[in-house]
Amino acid sequence: MANATLTNLSCEIGETAGAVWRVLDERGSASLTELVKQVDAPRDTVMQAIGWLAREEKVALEQDGRKKIVTLV
Repeated sequence: MANATLTNLSCEIGETAGAVWRVLDERGSASLTELVKQVDAPRDTVMQAIGWLAREEKVALEQDGRKKIVTLV
């Protein structure tokens, strides 16, 4: 049962990563706050999706004052 739950979570994160990528493809870059508002998923899932994309070197994160900006690589 635990493997099924983990697989479902991985699928959800992967689908959210696709949604994050599409938002960034349209906008160029966005703050973490903007991405959470734009993507129809819980905040934690959006953050995990950004981490997934960062690990695959698909996005870069930078600090802009108090904001963290996410940009497609």
